[in-house]
Amino acid sequence: MTFEGFPKEAFAFYRDLDEDNSKEFWHAHKDTYDTCVRDPMQALAERLGDRFGPTKVWRPQRDVRFAKDKSPYKTYQGLTAGSADSVGYYLQLDGHGVHLGGGYHGLTSAQVERYREAVDADRSGRRLVEIVDGLRDDGWQIVGERLKTRPRGCPADHPRVELLRFRSLGAESYVKEGDRLHRASAEKVVRDGWSQVRRLVDWLDRHVQTGGK
Repeated sequence: MTFEGFPKEAFAFYRDLDEDNSKEFWHAHKDTYDTCVRDPMQALAERLGDRFGPTKVWRPQRDVRFAKDKSPYKTYQGLTAGSADSVGYYLQLDGHGVHLGGGYHGLTSAQVERYREAVDADRSGRRLVEIVDGLRDDGWQIVGERLKTRPRGCPADHPRVELLRFRSLGAESYVKEGDRLHRASAEKVVRDGWSQVRRLVDWLDRHVQTGGK
């Protein structure tokens, strides 16, 4: 399958879905979703797996079993790549552009402990500071679940106390809808973005997923 970019109709579809998130709207516009969103996303996924690991195009339905918001559909289309256990890269297409990101989300208690040990250690901790500062300088936003205060037992003057507060960690950038997303050049936009955040993903993969190598 050839990837030729995300057509304007893909973004318009999600703008309209924001206004009418109903099964009636979805079924009336399912052909638009299939041809303008799902098919291009699947084609892109096939192109990215060679460099970034196994890819997955996520289903559009929301899991509303325990949610107060019973809207049946996600207002974005997600694509992820990478290894297991929530480490890797993601892309989300919505009504106005695409979110690009990478990192580690949904950590277990054991993974959080390994993360904090690696941040506390001088060599690996200083390397993470370099990575995070570099990504911020390149315009990435550092995101993740954080404690309101420092972890128990962490001294207040720890040089990396802010990083130790994270329970999950990622970097995210937003690319607004435009010609480069409408064309095949969208693949380069994603590859370039994920290549930038790869240094963070690699650090997390080494120190959090495997517990160090």
